[in-house]
Amino acid sequence: MTQQETREKRDAGPETIEPQPQRQNPSTPVLGAPRSRRRIVLLAVVVVIAAGAYFVWRAFFASPKLPESIVALSGRIEGDYSAIAPKTSGRILEIRFREGDSVKAGEIIAVLSDEQVRAREEQARAAVSVAAARGKAARDQIAVLEQQLQQNQLQTAQSTIDADGRVRQAEGELAAAEATLAQQEASYQIASFDRDAYSKLAQTGAASERQAKQAASTAGQQEAAVAAAKRRVESARGALTTAKANLDNPIIREAQVSIVRKQIAQQQAEVASADATTEQARGQLREAQANRQDLVILAPFSGVVATRTAEPGEVVTAGTALVTLIDLGKVYLRGFVPEGQIGKVKLGQPAHVYLDSNPNQPIDAYVSRIDPQATFTPENTYFRDERVKQVVGVKLQLKGGIGFAKPGMPADGEILTQGNAWPQARRAR
Repeated sequence: MTQQETREKRDAGPETIEPQPQRQNPSTPVLGAPRSRRRIVLLAVVVVIAAGAYFVWRAFFASPKLPESIVALSGRIEGDYSAIAPKTSGRILEIRFREGDSVKAGEIIAVLSDEQVRAREEQARAAVSVAAARGKAARDQIAVLEQQLQQNQLQTAQSTIDADGRVRQAEGELAAAEATLAQQEASYQIASFDRDAYSKLAQTGAASERQAKQAASTAGQQEAAVAAAKRRVESARGALTTAKANLDNPIIREAQVSIVRKQIAQQQAEVASADATTEQARGQLREAQANRQDLVILAPFSGVVATRTAEPGEVVTAGTALVTLIDLGKVYLRGFVPEGQIGKVKLGQPAHVYLDSNPNQPIDAYVSRIDPQATFTPENTYFRDERVKQVVGVKLQLKGGIGFAKPGMPADGEILTQGNAWPQARRAR
């Protein structure tokens, strides 16, 4: 290009560039591509929703209809619980099982301390000894009085023919009174010993306050008996003086015989009372010994420990539950049947139970209970329309599946309400 041409082009100003038609790149999407992509995504969403709706419809509404002879229900496996408790109070030494442990019938579940039982045994033995001593003292006194009575009767018979006999009789009465005094003093010593012993036992808690008071009362009575015996000695001496003054008066002798008879009757009553007290104390001893056997708590049946509510070292009272056992051999399905279908269900009808862990294997069962009244659907039902429906509780007792069906498992049940043969077409599981 010449210099002149260059100047002309500069004077003319900037050159205008005309747009050239752009060549289409095969890899560049066309203008309608985004709209097509939205259609594809929308179509996929519709397909997914339709598929989900289909499966929901099939799961909840399109299940094969059960035959008229079958009533279906759902619920949970349950069992009967038994609280295992001691018959006596005491401190727990050991509990050998925890929740979930299997227990065989007759196995030791728990052991209680024997401290209280041992104290009751000692107390009962002491009561037996005291009562036996009372009985022996009364029998000894009766022997003395019977001898005195015999002497008095003999002296009375001889009083009419033997004046000297009257005097000897009075002397014998005096001797008997003195012997009675000696016996009463011996009885008082025994009662005093018992009073002191029970007082000490009551202070340590080995005997009750009532027993201590009873022993003190008995000692007081024996002390009074000693005083009475002393008075009888003085009376016998006076009688001897009277006999010597009235050698030919048999009436006095008869009165003395009557007095002795009354004394014998009193001592016989004392013997009966002592024997009754002895037998009562022996019964308490036998009871305490029997309570020792109750310190070992055994399992009444084979089962599984559901709960454990006590620990070693705790002091429990009689009847306090230590553990609860459930018999896995007697589990059942607890479910509900709509009120409109309960008329088909009868006690004893055969049934099948299906566990979620093995839904295709039925477990034989039978209808063992039907609630007497209808109720509303349990509150754990999520839809209000279902909760307000009336249902009746039914219990299906399992005859098989022992060891597989455990309390708390969800399960389904089917009750055969007509005939004995199960139809081939059952609910799809």
